[in-house]
Amino acid sequence: MQGFNKYYPPDYDGEKHGSLNSYRGKHALGDRARKIDQGILITRFELPFNIWCGTCNNHIGMGVRYNAEKKKVGNYYSTPIYSFRCKCHLCSGWFEIHTDPKNTRYVVVSGARQKEEDWDPEENGGFAVHDTDPNAAPIDPLAALEKSTDAQNHMNKVQIPRLEALQSHSDHYGSDPYTLSMRVRNKFRAEKKIEKEKEAADDSLKGKYGLPATLALAAESEESKARAKEEWLKGREELEAKQNTKKRMLIGVDVVPRLPPALRTSSTASSGSATAVETLRARILHNTARTSSITRLKPPHSTRVLKR
Repeated sequence: MQGFNKYYPPDYDGEKHGSLNSYRGKHALGDRARKIDQGILITRFELPFNIWCGTCNNHIGMGVRYNAEKKKVGNYYSTPIYSFRCKCHLCSGWFEIHTDPKNTRYVVVSGARQKEEDWDPEENGGFAVHDTDPNAAPIDPLAALEKSTDAQNHMNKVQIPRLEALQSHSDHYGSDPYTLSMRVRNKFRAEKKIEKEKEAADDSLKGKYGLPATLALAAESEESKARAKEEWLKGREELEAKQNTKKRMLIGVDVVPRLPPALRTSSTASSGSATAVETLRARILHNTARTSSITRLKPPHSTRVLKR
């Protein structure tokens, strides 16, 4: 594993030396900056094309790498032009290659010659990049002038008014940002207050009727009010119909049952031939049957239903 710690000698002073490179008298790039005082930096350079060395006349293939001396030799407008001076690995000769920002390529300046390998599309049955249609007619200057005139008219009639409208719109909404922001905040606060009041009313309604807190209540409107009223009337009519049905059932039931034929016969015959004990027994049975029949026929919660 590579170590990242550095050794600081006892006599090292950060304010005096600044860095360990200054203390040792070395450049941060090491041996690559041995000619930095001459404006030369040693860098790794790879040949962009095939060349022949001018000293030994040997072929050097594209992609061979050298420790080249990189130096700035000029400018093309604001783009610097660099020189790469390399020593041939087959002899002691030097060759120099410059960058060409104008044509976006490299140029051999001295010490070697480039192998011409530029592909010409016309020689191979193709078309040049700048001329895709060989049968096209020459450019008509009047047509070009008319096209430029139409573009100028479109800019004056459409584009410029549109830009002016956008600028006026931007000035209208951006002239006083504080007032616009205050207006928006006031509107937001009013809407937020209404929402809070509505939420409190919904919560109170849910708590009153025991509704779940997650239940979403519909927004109140005239249509919802009419529908709710219609549903309430319908439910009330159904309840009244059920109560009337129960009342009719209670009225139609004979509460006091008749005596069975055996008891009626025994009670009639007891006046003549039954004894006093049989008569008492018949009365007791009659009273017991009457009480049990009334209890069985009495509907549950009849008092609460009638109170409604």
